[in-house]
Amino acid sequence: MTSTVTHVSGTVASDVEVRFTQDGIAVCRFRLTETPTQWDATAQKWRDLKPIPYICTAWRDLATNAAESLVDGVNVLVKGRITGFKDYSIYLSVDDLGVSLRRRIAYTETSLPSPIAARPVTAPTSPQPAAVSRPAAGRPGSPPAWWEQKRASRWS
Repeated sequence: MTSTVTHVSGTVASDVEVRFTQDGIAVCRFRLTETPTQWDATAQKWRDLKPIPYICTAWRDLATNAAESLVDGVNVLVKGRITGFKDYSIYLSVDDLGVSLRRRIAYTETSLPSPIAARPVTAPTSPQPAAVSRPAAGRPGSPPAWWEQKRASRWS
């Protein structure tokens, strides 16, 4: 059977298992479920069709990166070769893999926000009014002495 290249958009439906061959080559395996949709013209809405199960296998760096990056429930985009059908599942040898950005934000190692972005945001301090020079008590136009005493004691 010749392998057929396909692209799948689905949800990781299991934890990613990673193992190593005797030669030290990483291989990972995970389940993926694709739920195709179809437009229902009579109901005027999209409806989900029967889910399609996949069993995906990735090798080498892709396997270790997938094991570090994927968890159950993450939507992914997979490019791979169909290698067989068994127990109502399609077996897929993964050539490329990426996280779908339809429902989440993903950061790469080079696009991680800086540590400054992680600091809590604090409101800027309000500027303090400038000190007003008051005329000395006893001059014409100056407040009476009792006023200055009350002000100095903070009006308690």
